[in-house]
This record gives sequence, C-alpha cells and structure tokens, in this order.
Amino acid sequence: MMSLSLRTAALSIAFGLAAAGAAQAQGYPNKPVRLLVGFAPGGGVDVTARIVASKLAELWGQPVIIDSRAGAGGTIATDMAAKAPADGYSLLLCGIWSHGVAPSLYKHLPYDHYRDFAPVSLLGTTPNVLVVHPALAAKSVSEFVAYTKANAGKIIIASPGVGSSPHMTLELFRLTTGIDIVHVPYKGGAPALTDLLGGHIPAMFDNMSTQLAVMKSGRTRALAVTSPKRSAHLPDVPTMREAGVPIEVTVWYGICAPAAVPKPLIEKLNADVKRTLGVPDTQRRLLEVGVDAAPSTPEQFAAFIKSETDTWARVVREAKVPQQ
Repeated sequence: MMSLSLRTAALSIAFGLAAAGAAQAQGYPNKPVRLLVGFAPGGGVDVTARIVASKLAELWGQPVIIDSRAGAGGTIATDMAAKAPADGYSLLLCGIWSHGVAPSLYKHLPYDHYRDFAPVSLLGTTPNVLVVHPALAAKSVSEFVAYTKANAGKIIIASPGVGSSPHMTLELFRLTTGIDIVHVPYKGGAPALTDLLGGHIPAMFDNMSTQLAVMKSGRTRALAVTSPKRSAHLPDVPTMREAGVPIEVTVWYGICAPAAVPKPLIEKLNADVKRTLGVPDTQRRLLEVGVDAAPSTPEQFAAFIKSETDTWARVVREAKVPQQ
C-alpha cells in the first residue's frame, strides 16, 4: 500500500508540474525577455542576436533585451544562462563557441553544455572569411601562406576571442598549412575589426556577417570563405578548398534555455522561433548580413550540438590547441 501511495503521489506531482508548465507556456511572455550574448556589440554574433530579438519582440509584444557579457570565448554569458531561473525569461544566444568548441577547449567549465541546457532551435548558419588589410601585398590564400612562412612567428592574426569560431578556424588553418603566426584574441569581433581597419593588425578570420559591409566598401579584402561552396554575397571569393586549403567551417547560431525550463515552454519557444524565422523580412535581414535561416526542432538541434562537440574535440586535440 505504501508503494502504491508513493507511486500515486509521484504521478500527481508529475501531472501537476506538467499542468503548471502548460499554463506557464500559455501565458508566456508577460514581461521582458533577456537574451544573453557572449560577445561584444557590433560583431556577427551580436548582429544576428539583435535581428532575431527584434522579430521575437514584435511577435510577443514584449521587449527582448540583449544582455552582452563578452569574454572567455562566450562562456561568461553561457554560465550566466545556465544558472538563470528556469522560467524562460533568460535565454542564451548559443552557438559553435559555447556548445561546440568550449567543452573541449576549457578545462574547468562552470557549466555542462549537455546537462545544464535545453536546446530550443537552431537559428542560422554563415561561413567565416579570411580578410586582410588592403595594404597587405598578399592577394590570395597561397600568397598569404607564403607571406606568413617568410615571416614566421612575426605575423599577428586577430580573433574575436579565445574559443570563438574565428579563433578555431585559425587553429584549423594553422594545423592544415603549417604556418607560424601570433594569435591575438580580442573581446569581440568589433574591436578586432577596428584594429584591422586601422592597420594595426594585417589579417583575421571573422564571421561573414560582420565583414560584408566593410569588404564591399573596400576597407578589407577577402581571400577565401570557409563554406563548402562560394557565397552568393561574394561570388568572386573562392572557398578555402578552391584556394588549396582543405578546410570547412560552418558558423552556427541557436537559442538555448536553462535545462529545467518546462517542456511545454520549450515547445512554445521553438514554435515562436520557427515562426519568426519563417517571416520573409527576417530571412531578408539575416541574408543581408550573410546568415542563412535554419530553424530546427529541439531534438534536431540537440543532435547537431552533439555532432559539433565531437568535431571540435578532434580539432582541439589534433591541432594541440592549449586548453584554457
């Protein structure tokens, strides 16, 4: 009888929680939502976050506030999201940096990207691009590799931060080509780009979403993109493979929530994100910054995160990237 009573009580609690979660989802959101972003304003991550946030705000009739917490390769914001109340009002702009690279790059992460998060949906993808200051003589990837080898250990290449997708692309590029360069991590793509435009550094990998406008204005020169095929935005720029370096990197963005957010609310968030990404104006604005909308189910997103984690674990290991 005791066992039966305990099972009955457990079922009652489970049904109660499910009902509470469904009610919470039905009334969501009734106040502003915070979207944590792990990189400085102005970079590709921030730009994508702001486009999606503005469209979700239109759908919900509530502000979606961007909370930028730059540093440590996006892990500061990720940790804050992991520890946030599980009510759906604190979400994370997660991505290749937080849920692909960081689990292998950092020895003592304060969060577990599987245990502490509920994937909501993939948002979109974009390639990275190798860009140089126009004053640099190298006009192709092969010329750039030759230039760095002729000046081994002297050439500075910037990134938006340790563990960012441009940093890891650089590590993969270094592993594949055998170049010896100096990596200088910044606290975001925008400050790194400022120094590149000022001629203080000669080159960097960056998200195409950050670089499109400056490349088209001639203030930086693109040598190659990391996508499997050429970008429609840069039809004259070869892929890395076409340029003789057999690497591919897809930068991806998504929405993640704290793990304890009720499933009905995750399902509502997913439906709202997919609805937002299905709006032609959202797709247009993302395409303008080089991002292809790519909504998913939570289950598809979880499987994708697992695949990316495995991929970047191999890169960290084979490139002997120092753990942080």
